[in-house]
Amino acid sequence: MANAVSSSLLPFITPVASPLCGQDWFSSQRKEGPIPLKPMSFGMVMSFPLIMSVSNSLFCSLLCFDASIFVLIFLSIIPILKYYQYYFGGRYDLVKFCKIVQEAGLFLILRIGPVVAAEWNYGGVPVWLHYVPGTVFRTDNEPFKYYMQKFMTYIVNLMKQEKLFAPQGGPIILAQVENEYGYYESAYGEGGKRYATWAAAMAVSQNTGVPWIMCQQYHVPDNVIDTCNGFYCDQFKPIAPNAPKMWTENWPGWFKTFGSRDPHRPAEDVAYAVARFFQKGGSLQNYYMYHGGTNFGRTAGGPFITTSYDYEAPIDEYGLARFPKWGHLKDLHRAIMLCENVMLRTEPKLLQLGPLLEADVYEDTSGACAAFIANTDDKNDKSVMFRNVSYDLPAWSVSILPDCKTVVFNTAKVGSQTSVVEMVPSNFTLSMVSPNKDFKGLTWEVFQEKAMIWGEPDFTRTGFVDQINTTKDTTDYLWCSTSFFVDANEEILKTGSRSSAMLSVESKGHALHAFVNQKLQATASGNGTHPPFNFTSPIVLKPGKNDISILGLTVGLQNAGMFYEWIGAGLTSVKILGLKNGTLDLSTYTWAYKMGVQGEQLKIYQLDGTNSVKWGSTSEPPVQQPLTWYKIVVDPPPGNEPVGLDMVHMGKGMAWLNGEEIGRYWPRKSSKHEECVLHCDYRGKFMPDKCSTGCGEPTQRWYHIPRSWFKPSGNVLVFFEEKGGDPTKIRFSRRKMMAACAHISEDHPSYDLENMQKTGNSSSSSGSKIELVCPTNSQISAVNFASFGTPTGTCGSFAKGDCHDPSSVSFVEKVCLNKNKCALEVSQVRNLNLGLCPDTPKRLAVEVICS
Repeated sequence: MANAVSSSLLPFITPVASPLCGQDWFSSQRKEGPIPLKPMSFGMVMSFPLIMSVSNSLFCSLLCFDASIFVLIFLSIIPILKYYQYYFGGRYDLVKFCKIVQEAGLFLILRIGPVVAAEWNYGGVPVWLHYVPGTVFRTDNEPFKYYMQKFMTYIVNLMKQEKLFAPQGGPIILAQVENEYGYYESAYGEGGKRYATWAAAMAVSQNTGVPWIMCQQYHVPDNVIDTCNGFYCDQFKPIAPNAPKMWTENWPGWFKTFGSRDPHRPAEDVAYAVARFFQKGGSLQNYYMYHGGTNFGRTAGGPFITTSYDYEAPIDEYGLARFPKWGHLKDLHRAIMLCENVMLRTEPKLLQLGPLLEADVYEDTSGACAAFIANTDDKNDKSVMFRNVSYDLPAWSVSILPDCKTVVFNTAKVGSQTSVVEMVPSNFTLSMVSPNKDFKGLTWEVFQEKAMIWGEPDFTRTGFVDQINTTKDTTDYLWCSTSFFVDANEEILKTGSRSSAMLSVESKGHALHAFVNQKLQATASGNGTHPPFNFTSPIVLKPGKNDISILGLTVGLQNAGMFYEWIGAGLTSVKILGLKNGTLDLSTYTWAYKMGVQGEQLKIYQLDGTNSVKWGSTSEPPVQQPLTWYKIVVDPPPGNEPVGLDMVHMGKGMAWLNGEEIGRYWPRKSSKHEECVLHCDYRGKFMPDKCSTGCGEPTQRWYHIPRSWFKPSGNVLVFFEEKGGDPTKIRFSRRKMMAACAHISEDHPSYDLENMQKTGNSSSSSGSKIELVCPTNSQISAVNFASFGTPTGTCGSFAKGDCHDPSSVSFVEKVCLNKNKCALEVSQVRNLNLGLCPDTPKRLAVEVICS
């Protein structure tokens, strides 16, 4: 589950008692000072409102600020803290980020943690804390509480010093302590209850002047508000009767693990969930995530969480709007805002309209009225009578009527465009500028690691050690080596023998590469569902002494769960099978251990560490060679589009640009035998495995590199390949929108939501429209498809139906060609041949090319 953060920060809200609020929850619960909500941990997650509006009156179950009320829709972004010391330089500049949020006119939720999960390494808590004597995470444990409070106080004071809390005029309106602890609290018994109570009291004592929240917390102390996380929160009710109903994590997609399929949550279902939440009296909703991200370096947790944390968010990992999800939710937000005034003054009244049909009506004494009509049937479209008018509702949808008469938006009817986005290959342009005199331009440089322990061992031990306890997460890598002897008369050594020796390994996870006599013999791993693994593989031995070296790997540490800090990794058994004297159990042998690989320890991926080893220059670098470092100096790819690195032809490893950690790469494929879909049915409750694609394909092929990391020339790319790949096939790729599609039907709500929101008139129609927009500095160069009638298919695969107006293409060309954007209004569509196919519902489907 996508927990918000560990070491995370969210915005704060300061409730102000007001005579207009009456006995509102904040003022009635308040003893001294403001009421806090929910804090977070050693990492940080920040949320800020995507849209909001203000009313002159207050509603007790909504959030009250200075005699104003806001319907809040938030989005989430995760900044980070480094281990061992508080570091706020560069892209970790928390204060700068908060001030940018404020300058943009947004509010901020500060989720301080300390445990944030967030698919972040170790849940955002620094690994060294586990090794402070006597420490147990997330229970009534003095060492843990000491460091948690120290971190909390530091962050709060930092925000106070910069006047970033709402009472100081800052953007922070809410704060969060802990994260989704309710899932695990019972496992800690009475200690868990005492810890939750202590955490809340400690947070409140920080005197931030804003409310504190705790998400997914099934009992909360006074002065703290419990909130909901999930795909749906319409049925959630806060524990305190008059507390505001808040949804701190609405998951618009899902994360991925290496080797898994690609999950997709339809835009219609996200919109349905949001509309249902506000239909049922919701006051604050936060998308987690609204802007996808990247787990640079070794920050991804899991284990096995991918470097990409795109989350299929409305804005993708590369910063591009994801259509139609972004556009459909924008229209939804506008529709909700049209209902805002009356929603803030009244409570919804539930009307049952039939089986799986219901309406929630907001109506005040002035005659203002707004209604949400829902069809919760996940199979059947239905018609319903509401106030003597018949309305058609698709299955699993909500219609929004800002005046209780006019449907301006239905969650199942998508009017936003869909974009065709591609990763356009761009070959490396070798740089004529070298970062220093020792770098050789126009060539690859290669450094080969030894397939065994390099230098002196860190220690020796009989049997096996836990990898995480040994490395303390300072590296993904741990070498362990031993030797054994094979009799020259072994049958397996004879030419033509039908039998072979077998290596049998058992491991707690996460992965390993096994070398015998410095030759790679086997690679194995667990997965995101089950990190431990066993495997048996044939190996080649020689008479006499044989050296076996196993490079153990971690792929991100556990980020959530009960007692998760005690989950280990590493070897538990190594045996040689097939010898004439039976099984040779190496588990009782003496093993030598070495943390890390040589190039990593010497930091040869950084400019000031590159001369620590002797690189070899070549125009044809070795391919399919394990334990190899590759370096090349390149210019940035052309253009200004976002950049990814195509690593599909590599094996597994790490990548850097100019010393910045791009992260782990591993084009591991999902199983061909899992279930994937060509078309996702939005109807019915979503789960991460419902609408998956990519069976038999790499979970992650492209790795995001921010444009800001590039220099004009002389950029140093470094790769450490663990098991073998082909570096000559690595490419930059530019993420680019190539085409735009849209469709609109005759029965689509005929209202311009943008204009209605600006004018405040919820009953005027200026004609609904579909907009086709190409990227900046490009234009619509061709109409690839247009059909008014009964077109079939989806974007990229539209086809004419039995009913088709032959003038469709010329109509769209006239309106759109050679423009950056164009709008096709329903009124214009109706000027086409309406006599075509009488009694048949018709729609217009369009696909245009951007160039």
